[in-house]
Amino acid sequence: MIVLQNLTKKFGSFVAVDNLSLTVPQGEFFGFLGPNGAGKTTTIKMMTGLFTPSSGSIVVNGFDVQNQALEAKASIGYIPDQPFLYDKLTGREFLYYIGGLFNMPKKKIQERVKELVEHFEIGDWVDKRTEEYSQGMRQRVTITAAFLHDPKTIIIDEPMVGLDPRSARIIKDSLKQKSLEGVSIFMSTHSLEMVEELCDRIGIIKDGKLIFIDTKENLHHHKSNYDGKLESVFLELTK
Repeated sequence: MIVLQNLTKKFGSFVAVDNLSLTVPQGEFFGFLGPNGAGKTTTIKMMTGLFTPSSGSIVVNGFDVQNQALEAKASIGYIPDQPFLYDKLTGREFLYYIGGLFNMPKKKIQERVKELVEHFEIGDWVDKRTEEYSQGMRQRVTITAAFLHDPKTIIIDEPMVGLDPRSARIIKDSLKQKSLEGVSIFMSTHSLEMVEELCDRIGIIKDGKLIFIDTKENLHHHKSNYDGKLESVFLELTK
């Protein structure tokens, strides 16, 4: 569960996120939309403890991200917009390293790595150094790492970067299954098609302000000239 209350982030005189409040309950797949520069990534970086809010609060799974940072982060799986791996490690070594950061028992790490390598179909190259990986391969290992410790919440910033169609399908199905199992998922993306396919609710941010939050169906009814396309409503709201 995620609770953002009056969240604001300023960089000097620039207000990147302006008094944002929203709740993502357990098991909900939440899509966070907005044009470039709207404040999506800044919001996510505050939720994951990478940025400190100027004001407001963030509570993830009952833990305040500022005052209970370790507990909050331990319950989160984070997939950033640009995957970061250690180039001299293999993908498998990187996964073991991540498991160690989460204090997982060694046997549990072994079991989970074996299970996830098979699930995400990365076995053919997971034992190569990550410096040899393509963008899509790096993204798949990053996503695998986010699933490793069975987080209660998954926070994603553009999950499909560099993925081929089969990999994208596996990731979509895996994320949706997690939400059905009770994991709260907060996903920022520019893919309106993916939002329509997967998300239970949608939030739209523009110029740091939340301008819409509701179900896909209510977004469709928000404009009388709706033509059947989420894209049309999104463009109208954010113009």
